[in-house]
Amino acid sequence: QVQLVESGGGLVQPGGSLRLSCAASGSIFTINTMGWYRQVPGKQRELVARIFSGGGTNYVDSVKGRFTISRDNAKNTVYLQMNSLNPEDTAVYYCNAFIRTHSSSFGDYYWGQGTQVTVSS
Repeated sequence: QVQLVESGGGLVQPGGSLRLSCAASGSIFTINTMGWYRQVPGKQRELVARIFSGGGTNYVDSVKGRFTISRDNAKNTVYLQMNSLNPEDTAVYYCNAFIRTHSSSFGDYYWGQGTQVTVSS
């Protein structure tokens, strides 16, 4: 019904940059909040950044000034530009979006499959 597909992960050296993308597809009526979470083995999934339908944003303190979240509403896509990456940013990154479909009066949260980001020399 609704799919979120992430791309852009990979291996990068400390200090490098990556750009993650997440495209939503399916029977979409509206998309409210879109965001990125990350998870490392043995730890809880944590919110990295989110962007609201009006353009407002939130960031976890550890990425402020280094990561930028943006969205293209015409493409139902959210991006995460990650600069000055360090080994502590290594994790699986998940896309998340609150979506209302054409067949529902209520929205729901949807998740992507995750993309691995590894920061290592």
